[in-house]
Amino acid sequence: MAKTDQKTGEALGTGRRKSSVARVRVKTGSGTIVINGKPLNDYFPVAQDQRAIVDTLNAVGAKDSLDIRITVSGGGTTGQSGACKMGIARALVNLDEENFSALRDGGFLTRDSRMKERKKPGLHGARRGTQFSKR
Repeated sequence: MAKTDQKTGEALGTGRRKSSVARVRVKTGSGTIVINGKPLNDYFPVAQDQRAIVDTLNAVGAKDSLDIRITVSGGGTTGQSGACKMGIARALVNLDEENFSALRDGGFLTRDSRMKERKKPGLHGARRGTQFSKR
């Protein structure tokens, strides 16, 4: 049931976090990571966001042997890096089923389902009510 592109031999994976969605394509290569047409260090200048992506590859020991292309949209930088992390993990499982246990134990395949709560009618935000006025 592996999702791979028959023409290019790329493994596909989709990751989501908050309102961000990342579509990931992984294939064997030299270890380049391109996100929305930019290198990893240019797209995610914060070290924490870069580490989220690189840790996924280190969990299976494939940092320098895979080329990764990511298209990510929506949300902020932290949400996008979390979506990329999950998308890479799913693509790695589609590439090779033996990666599943290492990625599952590392928590890379778990969906972070926390979302912003919607605004309710009659309130200023999701939960904040109107200010009380005594007079």
